[in-house]
Amino acid sequence: VQLQASGGGLVQPGGSLRLSCAASGSIFSRNAIHWYRQAPGKERVWVAIITSRGTTIYADSVKGRFTISRDNAKNTVYLQMNSLKPEDTAVYYCKSTDGPWGQGTLVTVSS
Repeated sequence: VQLQASGGGLVQPGGSLRLSCAASGSIFSRNAIHWYRQAPGKERVWVAIITSRGTTIYADSVKGRFTISRDNAKNTVYLQMNSLKPEDTAVYYCKSTDGPWGQGTLVTVSS
């Protein structure tokens, strides 16, 4: 499943942002979808997953602040990010478990 992330931008510390991940393909609902992020000069790291049944798991660094959800009717997964910190600054990517990497979206948290 090919996925495309969008919704990034500049936000102040403590602010919120919602990212979207749109999918092409008719079997989207059967796929677990992951969010990853890559901060400047650092490796890409896993952030969260939502399974086909809606089970969610988060990295410790975002637990309690980020919420992943999905709307299978719209072939879209969301990442709601609250209480953002400067260290959340990164390019965010979404990906199905076995699918290719798509283009990410840049989130910058700065005052």
